[in-house]
Amino acid sequence: MQALKDRFNTLQPRERIVVIGGAILVLVTAIYFLALAPLYGAVDAQAKRVAQKEGDLAWMRSVAGEVAVLSAAAPSRPGPSNESLVVLIDRAARECGLSNSLTGQTPNGERGIRVRLESAEFDKLMVCLGTLQQVHSIDVESATIDRTAKPGLVNANLVLTRVGA
Repeated sequence: MQALKDRFNTLQPRERIVVIGGAILVLVTAIYFLALAPLYGAVDAQAKRVAQKEGDLAWMRSVAGEVAVLSAAAPSRPGPSNESLVVLIDRAARECGLSNSLTGQTPNGERGIRVRLESAEFDKLMVCLGTLQQVHSIDVESATIDRTAKPGLVNANLVLTRVGA
């Protein structure tokens, strides 16, 4: 570092001004490219995202009336069924394409059932559980879901409970 200072001190005053000016230019350029440019890029990306979301909101508001009319005209969903949970789970598994995976059902109290599925498709299982909850008022009290060696397939132990029965 001392050698650099000695070299600088041996320069003519005009040369020193050029070196200092060059150092300042390099410093300003480094600050811009290392700090300000990424910041401006992030702000621009967020502004584009906000504009996209505002466009989505405007579209949603424009079709809200149509959705309200269509939902009022749609048939209402059936209420919760009073059939046995064993029968209901068996039928739901068949409808969801999980009947081959359903390996066991055991009653669990008055309003509950334990269900075992092996090598079940995860996506179908989630859709089936959503249908049971929305249409038949059956909630998942507890669930243990383990992946299998084959992607997309799981083994599941579920405790399902009928709500409000």
